[in-house]
Amino acid sequence: MIHPHIADALKVPDLVGLTDGLVLLRFESMKIYSALAAVRHLLDRGTVRPGQTLVDSSSGIYAQALALACHRYGMRCHIVASTTVDATTLAQLEILGATVDRMQPSRSLRLDQEARVRRVRQILAERPDCHWMRQYHDDIHYLGYRDVADRVRAAFPDTPLTVVGGVGSGASTGGLVERLRASDPSVRLVGVQPFGSVTFGSQHHHDPEAIIAGIGSSIVFDNVRHHLYDAVHWLDFTHAMSGAVALLRDHAVFAGLSTGAGYLAATYEARLRPDRVHLVIGADTGHRYVERVFARHAEAADPAALKPVEVREPEEMTMPWSRMAWQRAACPAHWKERAA
Repeated sequence: MIHPHIADALKVPDLVGLTDGLVLLRFESMKIYSALAAVRHLLDRGTVRPGQTLVDSSSGIYAQALALACHRYGMRCHIVASTTVDATTLAQLEILGATVDRMQPSRSLRLDQEARVRRVRQILAERPDCHWMRQYHDDIHYLGYRDVADRVRAAFPDTPLTVVGGVGSGASTGGLVERLRASDPSVRLVGVQPFGSVTFGSQHHHDPEAIIAGIGSSIVFDNVRHHLYDAVHWLDFTHAMSGAVALLRDHAVFAGLSTGAGYLAATYEARLRPDRVHLVIGADTGHRYVERVFARHAEAADPAALKPVEVREPEEMTMPWSRMAWQRAACPAHWKERAA
């Protein structure tokens, strides 16, 4: 098969068997699926026109995905980039034709995210012809993952399945599981969060290393549908690093920090429910984590010696690793009121 554009080739994930009952859904860059489907939908609906500028903020892989989608469909791209975006990604964005606003370093992820949103709003006020993609709030970003879910179901027909992945904007885990549950309501979803994220109530915990970019948030994301999740894991940077290093050492898979966190959570979940296949979402490769994670591999702990503290309420969570049976509960109303 000859792909019409590199984005169409890069978007397709591979299924990699890790152990009995543990499978990696490995993406080169997961959000390419989301960005391509969203841009195509906007064009088909007439919401945007060819050549128009699409703008959004990003901490990493969505920036590259949107730039590729714009290149694919003849759109212009403007990215308000987090301080966590690395030099390799920035160079690719610029060569692909995207214009980039890079935020100044902030004392916290919350300040960084709030500054990015302010800058996007400023751009829209100055250039009303731009279209804000709103990856964190517009449910068109769920669309691309339907095809991924169909691939997964074809690979595991009539198989009890648990999906494990970083929550982030909510679109990837949510889009996959909503589609899978249309034919099998028993599909479980386990979300992975960093400490410091408001999404599942860990904002009062400070990880001295870093909040894990891409799977948590310091502001409310409308695309997160809390009622889809059966369980939630909160992990600190060191545990996510240990998972990423173990994945490379034991399975030769070079993947990002969120994948390492998901792998650690899925390994624990598989021990609780050995009768199910646990599918770990591998959102990206490990290249942008070489200095922060893989160069420090000697510091990584043995995953076999790690386990979470089981909690009944988010208020009970404790670092460095906690787990809660979320049981498909809705987002508590007082969380939304507090955020507002």
